[in-house]
Amino acid sequence: MPVSYGFLSTFPPTQCGIATFSQALFQYLTSGADGSGIVRVVDASEAGGGEGVVGHLVAGSRLSMLATAAELNRYDVAVIQHEYGIYGGRDGEQVLDVLTRLHIPSIVVLHTVLSSPTPHQRSILERIADVADSVVVMSRTAASRLFDGYLIESSKVTVIAHGAHTRTPSFDPRPEPSVAPRGPMILSWGLLGPGKGLEWAIDALAHLRDLTPVPRYLIAGQTHPKVLERDGEAYRESLMQRAADRGVAGMVRFDPAYRDSSSLLRLVHSADVVVMPYDSSEQATSGVLIEAVAALRPVVATRFPHARELLGNGSGLLVDHRDPVGIADALRRVLAEPGLAARMSASAARIAPGLAWTGVAERYRTVASDLLAARVETGVPA
Repeated sequence: MPVSYGFLSTFPPTQCGIATFSQALFQYLTSGADGSGIVRVVDASEAGGGEGVVGHLVAGSRLSMLATAAELNRYDVAVIQHEYGIYGGRDGEQVLDVLTRLHIPSIVVLHTVLSSPTPHQRSILERIADVADSVVVMSRTAASRLFDGYLIESSKVTVIAHGAHTRTPSFDPRPEPSVAPRGPMILSWGLLGPGKGLEWAIDALAHLRDLTPVPRYLIAGQTHPKVLERDGEAYRESLMQRAADRGVAGMVRFDPAYRDSSSLLRLVHSADVVVMPYDSSEQATSGVLIEAVAALRPVVATRFPHARELLGNGSGLLVDHRDPVGIADALRRVLAEPGLAARMSASAARIAPGLAWTGVAERYRTVASDLLAARVETGVPA
């Protein structure tokens, strides 16, 4: 008998990584079948939502919290995305009000596991894990942080990769006209905002002007909505000015267009190398990194935890944070060292099958089935 899923998460049209993740997981987990639904987390009351949205959890609203719990209890299994900043209350503690009112098995997906949380952040996460039936993290690094820094029942924890869209038989690998070849393409993508480290990649270009043909750097993605609301396009404009100041404006192009999954897949496959110069040394999960490796693209990344974990098999090169010279040296190697890019792609190909959304959804399906079976065995109504 098919299992129905009730999702609690940010969700399109909200623009954030968790919303994109949830949309893909919902699509592949439910396979388009009726009977599942999403309660969308929002900052203020609004109507409508993306396909499959059946309600809204408004930050700080007790009434919507009670309605959310009642809605999720209509399904067989609840799948709840956790990030401190998306729920109401101190450190997002509103999510606990929902969790404690569920009568169905719950899977909580942790998008952030901090290595040095505040006492209250640690308490919130421990309470969530205590109430949830299952906890999913997306990297071994995140699992290690849980076990080392939190009081968590380890048997509840499962590591399931983020998931990536992969090529289908109908996939058209030809690049879009806007990215037609004019020399090797270096690519960064995602929602823009401070902390992405793109300024260091721009600085690195000044050390690559002697390459023939000269590489070009495409920065694709819209400015993060919260950054846009607070600062406008100041970050993007600062990057443009930086490129002009470094004399590499002709090598850099910004593409703020929204891309659906198929368009993004074509863009990623058209890149010669993906660069991820992130400032954060905390990031234990990166959807962009997963997508790049699944597309078999060579990656140059700073030494954030997920990059150290995923690229250790040879599919990428790691560089120090805020190090333009190191980034330039790594990019030069990928673009100019004979055979290196092909070896990196071959290394990525060995792990890419385990990153596809189809396989990732199947692992969630297994977790859900096990939870339902355990309830039957213990006599708890499922």
